[in-house]
Amino acid sequence: MTDAMRSDHLNAIDQRVFPPAARRGSECGQLKLGGIRATELVERFGSPLYVVDEDAARARAREIRGALQREFARVGTEATVYYAGKAFLCVEVARWMSEEGLNIDVASGGELAVALAAGVDPARIGFHGNNKSEREIARAVAAGVGTLILDSVQEIARVADAATEAGIRQRVRLRVNSGVHASTHDFLATSHEDQKFGLPLDRAVEVVGLIAAEPALDFAGLHCHIGSQIFATDGFRESARRLVGVYGALAEVLGAPVPELNLGGGFGIAYTPAQAEEEPEVAAIARELADIVAASCAEAGIPIPRVAFEPGRSVIGQAGVTLYTVGTTKPVSLRGSDADADPADLGHAERLYVSVDGGMSDNARPALYGADYHVRLANRRSEAEAALVRVVGKHCESGDIVVQRDLLPGDVAPGDLLAVAATGAYCWSLSSNYNYVPRPPVVAVREGDARTIVRGETEDELLARSVFEPLPNGGSK
Repeated sequence: MTDAMRSDHLNAIDQRVFPPAARRGSECGQLKLGGIRATELVERFGSPLYVVDEDAARARAREIRGALQREFARVGTEATVYYAGKAFLCVEVARWMSEEGLNIDVASGGELAVALAAGVDPARIGFHGNNKSEREIARAVAAGVGTLILDSVQEIARVADAATEAGIRQRVRLRVNSGVHASTHDFLATSHEDQKFGLPLDRAVEVVGLIAAEPALDFAGLHCHIGSQIFATDGFRESARRLVGVYGALAEVLGAPVPELNLGGGFGIAYTPAQAEEEPEVAAIARELADIVAASCAEAGIPIPRVAFEPGRSVIGQAGVTLYTVGTTKPVSLRGSDADADPADLGHAERLYVSVDGGMSDNARPALYGADYHVRLANRRSEAEAALVRVVGKHCESGDIVVQRDLLPGDVAPGDLLAVAATGAYCWSLSSNYNYVPRPPVVAVREGDARTIVRGETEDELLARSVFEPLPNGGSK
């Protein structure tokens, strides 16, 4: 690789992981998001900073909804797409998703409050959770939430009581575990039997009988979520086959065909250019899923029910970028000191640790799941030689890593801005105040305009949560 080629590679903005409209300005050399320079965004809103490309999020929502609805219409049924709010939810994003024709999936009273504040039609909300409180259930029922997903036998009576009190018949689904373990991190695989969500599939007929015995409940169908960050459809194929396999017995209990099948979400995204080589197209996934469900129903001898899906990460993930400011850099020798080094690192004599002004408080995924991310210099173009870097945060944890390994220009220095791609999902929503670090704001960009959609926190706001008696001199006891 020539010096020019190496320089182009290090300065390239890969639009398979960054928002599709992100680019490096030809004159300024800066990363532009929504047509706005990275330095301008940081000057206006501070650093670190979450940035969400509104057009990218909306376009992805339309693409996923359109593909699923088109392919399932091809096999003779309807598809409903819920946006999984746990990936990233605020009032503005809930409005975007609703305007793009997606329903909203919530998993707590707080997420429900956000969706309602956004003006989302309650009938288009699904309420998940393995331990919904009686208060949350009552509020959801009273608000007119379209579907409550039952996660335990105890919830049957709780939801029935709330519906009776409200004088309505509440639509419910039953979450079950198909026993299919998605090929992902153990903590992201949610349909094997030994975990907290749902009930074993072999109890479905028994429990649906209990639901059918409650006059205040309207059973819509089974729900199953096999995991997250899934690229292949094999897991969906086997899970759908197992779920549909019990629909005949459920129809006998209900006296009618089961109207709906919800296969959850979990579609993966590319976090790095290497992953982008493996990421399937949305249209291909939708086509395979439709064929899987149609074939499973034909095998079971039942009509194809309506289907529902709950993508979150695949809608909002690529639309997000986090901007950081470099504080310090530190070269560390790899020779004889890194027994667990990745083979990709072995060609380098040293690793450059690049410390930024955020970290695990604004992106917990590397610490939780060993997640990989991709980083680029955001405030300038550089012709320097490549350096193997590890981008780390400012927290008192050795596991406080933002980017495990990537290549950056070797002249990266204090004061530079870095952009970490694909941070739209599960970064803000998992953020914390560890070490009393305030959460950054979230800014939406679109066609040269930027606006705050989630206000950042200040140290004064964090301090205000402490209850203490001030001292006369302005200190405290």
